[in-house]
Amino acid sequence: QVQLVESGGGSVQAGGSLRLSCEVSGLTWSSYCMGWFRQAPGKEREGVATIDSDSRTSYADSVKGRFTISQDNDKNTLYLQMNSLKPEDTAMYYCMASFHGGGLCFNSLARTGYWGQGTQVTVSS
Repeated sequence: QVQLVESGGGSVQAGGSLRLSCEVSGLTWSSYCMGWFRQAPGKEREGVATIDSDSRTSYADSVKGRFTISQDNDKNTLYLQMNSLKPEDTAMYYCMASFHGGGLCFNSLARTGYWGQGTQVTVSS
């Protein structure tokens, strides 16, 4: 069974940086998608960044150039480096994983992804 445990959230002022981590266990697919989604109060969940088993990445337009997703396969850990944070980045951030059967990872994760418990990111102006 896939288990995802996020850490690294916190409070930061606008312009600051945070790095989120996600420890992953139980991932047995040779082809997979992993990524970060977020949900702010009163808003729908949205995809932030994804990476697949071939290390191909994709980003939401709102975070391109500011966020970087990466994975350390030796440590079974997924990361999200967030720079130049804005108040609108405030949300609960969730680590996700799914089988990658083709198509966009954002769609695979949204439809069939496993979730972690989330970590809160708060950016003040």
